[in-house]
Amino acid sequence: MQNLLDANRIAALSRAAAAGVMIEVVAETASTNTDLRQRVDQLKMPVLRVAEYQSAGRGRAGRTWHAAVGDSLCFSLAWPFSRSVAQLTGLPLAVGVALADTLRALGFPVSLKWPNDLLLNAVKLGGVLVETATVRSGTTHQVWAVTGVGINVRPNPVRDADVSHEVASLGEPIDRNELLAKLIDSLVDVFTLFDANGLAPFTECWQRWHAYAGLPVRVTEQNQLLFEGIARGIDSEGCLQLETSSGMVAVAAGDISLRLLSKGDV
Repeated sequence: MQNLLDANRIAALSRAAAAGVMIEVVAETASTNTDLRQRVDQLKMPVLRVAEYQSAGRGRAGRTWHAAVGDSLCFSLAWPFSRSVAQLTGLPLAVGVALADTLRALGFPVSLKWPNDLLLNAVKLGGVLVETATVRSGTTHQVWAVTGVGINVRPNPVRDADVSHEVASLGEPIDRNELLAKLIDSLVDVFTLFDANGLAPFTECWQRWHAYAGLPVRVTEQNQLLFEGIARGIDSEGCLQLETSSGMVAVAAGDISLRLLSKGDV
């Protein structure tokens, strides 16, 4: 198999190792996020864990993330924060900005769907899953965020056969080690800035790449309609600002689904 992921090459191509990030590459695991969360009380430094294949990859709200060896990027980065868990609510949106900025700089017109999806030409390209944990030692505690990312690099009909929605991929001969090195460098920069300043430095850029800005959308939870309205962006906490017939509503991320309304629905 060509272009296998390699920890030494990723380290050589990125600033991550110099920033103190331990880089791990495995052929297969159930979930890189689960792996790191299970070890978080033992971590002494940030850890990047990358898998060629995940047998139980997860997205937000426990949804399955499908991947294929050589055609996807599946990785998680465990990072210690000085902020409380409550102060990390906007982190998935900052992560989206980091990923979109990097991919757009490489020529891919990626946009962001609230709260955690990457779109390419209005079709889902990838997603973000942020899970937090607090490690206590005596009277002190350390908050960790484990950020999982899945990106479809090359088209793969077998990988996508079980997905209920249309799937996008970058679709070019891409060196995944180089791409991952760039993405990780961006994430390290964003985590450092977010820890110091929260979501504020990223809000303007998120609005710029907002896929549904000014468009009619429907918000559902477990197939039950919550709201319909015009997507207006995000607030300082990362909540979706939705202009409804009853006024502006702030929608918090959770087990919800966001969909564009079709012309027939409006």
